[in-house]
Amino acid sequence: MALSNSVLAPIYFFLWYSLNIGYNIYNKKVMTALPLPLTMATVQLGAGLLWILPLWLLNIRKKPVLSSSDYKTLLPIVFFHTLGHTLTVISLGAGAVSFTHIVKAAEPFFSTLLSAVLLNVKQPWQVNVCLAPIVGGVALASLKELSFSWTSFGGAMGSNVSFAIRGIFSKKLMVKPVGENMDPANLFAVLTIMSFMSMVPVTLFFEGSQILPSLPAAYVAYGSETAFQLETLYAGLFYYLYNEVAYLALGVVDSPTTHAVGNTIKRVVVLVASTIYFKTEMTSQSILGCSIAIGGVLLYSVVKDAYASKAKAKAQ
Repeated sequence: MALSNSVLAPIYFFLWYSLNIGYNIYNKKVMTALPLPLTMATVQLGAGLLWILPLWLLNIRKKPVLSSSDYKTLLPIVFFHTLGHTLTVISLGAGAVSFTHIVKAAEPFFSTLLSAVLLNVKQPWQVNVCLAPIVGGVALASLKELSFSWTSFGGAMGSNVSFAIRGIFSKKLMVKPVGENMDPANLFAVLTIMSFMSMVPVTLFFEGSQILPSLPAAYVAYGSETAFQLETLYAGLFYYLYNEVAYLALGVVDSPTTHAVGNTIKRVVVLVASTIYFKTEMTSQSILGCSIAIGGVLLYSVVKDAYASKAKAKAQ
């Protein structure tokens, strides 16, 4: 007997939050022991194959069917998907997990700005006004952040821009369906595989000579070779799975607003969990700025969806 959406939704949201927390904690731990961000980003992308390939090989999920022109269409999306993930890993490794997520709360600002510039898609002024607390909150939190790092800040901001451009390319290039059996879960799977393949030569070029010599020290810092290897694997699997569960959650909720609110709450949960786990100190100004920024994201999501619904109703 199939479970109803009302039962599935809280299950998916719980898994989404739990896997996200697990990813952020394991990623930070292994990055502290082995500070090679390109290597870690590549391993995390590769770990996704351990989930994807059995599903396809055992026919649990339909295999995507893509032509050479389909792959060509996906290349710009893959580039910015890969860049966004890599910059996020760099940011998480260089600073506090909580700080990265505060800065990444500004992603809607870049999505709105770049959509207006590149696609000429402009939001109502009421929606744009909601960006002010996001930008202001991130700025306020960053000014007094005890763990501030320009590398972490730049990585998080760069990932915001990359993911915003990825979204724009997705809308622009995928006007018609690409390939067969390309539902959101399979699209993410294909992007993951293509990203992994593109990152392997880049990682070997920039960090290849450092990987093996750095491992013994990483094992010592971690306290156990087995624990380091397992938690590196967990970080990769949790990264892939939390993204997959996010798509499943979107499929069982009533509206994009519900998903957006859930995404905002997810950021709060990850912030709180990582702050407690890593005993991260935050100033009162950082906490205030963080609260304003996340509140702004929630307001932006709700108002944007409300005006999108109005526009859709008028068009009908």
